[in-house]
Amino acid sequence: MHDVIFANGSVLTDAGTAVVDVAVADGVIAGIGDDLGPASKSIDCSGAWVGPGLVDIHTHLREPGQEWKEDIASGSRAAAAGGYTALVAMPNTDPPIDSSHLARFVMTRGAEVGLVDVATAGCITLGRRGETMAHIDDLWRAGVRVFTDDGDSVADAALLRSAMEYLSALGGVVSQHAVDPSLSAAGFMHEGSVSSRLGMYGIPGQADDITIARDLALAEMTGVRYHVQHLSTAAGVELVRDAKRRGLPVTAEVSPHHLAFDHTSVATTDSNFKVMPPLRSEADRLALIAGLVDGVIDAVATDHAPHAALEKEVPFEYAPNGILGLEWAASVAIGTANLDQATFFDRLSTAPARIASLENHGAPLTVGGQATIVVVNPDEEWVPSTTSSKSRNAPYLGMDLLGRVVTTMLRGSITYRSDS
Repeated sequence: MHDVIFANGSVLTDAGTAVVDVAVADGVIAGIGDDLGPASKSIDCSGAWVGPGLVDIHTHLREPGQEWKEDIASGSRAAAAGGYTALVAMPNTDPPIDSSHLARFVMTRGAEVGLVDVATAGCITLGRRGETMAHIDDLWRAGVRVFTDDGDSVADAALLRSAMEYLSALGGVVSQHAVDPSLSAAGFMHEGSVSSRLGMYGIPGQADDITIARDLALAEMTGVRYHVQHLSTAAGVELVRDAKRRGLPVTAEVSPHHLAFDHTSVATTDSNFKVMPPLRSEADRLALIAGLVDGVIDAVATDHAPHAALEKEVPFEYAPNGILGLEWAASVAIGTANLDQATFFDRLSTAPARIASLENHGAPLTVGGQATIVVVNPDEEWVPSTTSSKSRNAPYLGMDLLGRVVTTMLRGSITYRSDS
C-alpha cells in the first residue's frame, strides 16, 4: 500500500504535463498514472498543479545573530507554507557567513528543523566589508556554491575580479547585490515623481544598471557564472538579455515585490514597501514581468527579509529595507505575472535549483525520484491574514491574491497543508 496518492492533478512529469495520479511510498515516487492502487492517504488535486517543490535562492533567515526577526525554524515554516522545499540563506547575518564553521551551522540547523533543505551562500569578502576576499576555499569545502555580499555590492572592481577568477576555476556562482553604493547611499525610494512629491532623496535606476554593466564586463573577462539579484529596471533586463545573446554564463532573478508593486505604493510612506533596490516605475515593473515570461529572467527569488515591528514602525526614512515573501511568491507568480504551469515550475523550481546546484530539487516528477512535491491551486482566491514568520512586514497581508499553495511534501513527509 502506498503512503499517499495525489489524485487527479495536472502533473509536471519528465514526459510533459498530464492529468494523472502520483503515488508516494517510503519517500519516493512509486507511480505516476491511473489506477495506482490503495494508499493510506489520498489528496484530491483536481484543478491543481502538481510538480517539484519550489526553490528559493534568496532568503534571509537572520540566524545567527538576529533571531528576534526570524530564525531558521520560523523561516523554514514560512518556506514550507509557501511551497518551498529548498532555499539558499543569505550570508548577511551577525556574524556574516564568511567561514566554513558558520556555513555548517546554518545547514546543520536547517537539517535539524527538517522542513526544507537549507543551503547557505557565503560571503565574497571577509565580514562583507568589501576589503579582503573571504575564505572561499574553506566555504567551498563546506558545500557553499553561491557567493555574495548581499545587502551590499562589492564596489572594488579589482577585488571582485579576483574573486570571480577564483570562483570561475571552482565552478561557483558570484551573486551580486547590483546597486551602486555611491548612487544609492542617500536615497530612500525610486527617483521619480513620488520621491519629488514627497521631497525625499531618490535612487535612480542607473544605480542598478551601472553595477550590472560593470559586473557583466568582469564576468566576460573571467568566465565566472554571474547571477544578478533582484532586478528592478527595464534597462537591467536588457543588459542581461544582451549578455545572454553573447553567450555569457549569466542568470538573473526578480523578487515578487518588484513584480507586484511600483513606486506609487510608497506614496503613503508605508515602510512595508521600503526595499532595496526600491520599487521602480510601472514601465520597469511591466518590463520585469515580460522578462520573466520570455526567460531573460531565470527565476523568481523572494528576497524574504524579516524585520521586527519596532524596526519598521518608524518614519519611512529610518526604516530598514525589506519585505517578507516566502509565503506569497507563488501567488504573485500566478496572479500578477500570469505564469502558466510549465513556466511557473521552471522559474520557481527548476531554474533556481540549477543556478544554486541543488541536487534532488527542481526536476519534473518521475517514478523512482524523491517525493519532493508541491500542489498549487492556480484558481483559488484568498486573503492572507497570518504568517509563519516571526515578523509581519508584508504588504500582502490583507490583499486579495490569486493562486495558493495547498500541500508541500519533502521526501515523502507532508510539511504543509493549507487546510491544517
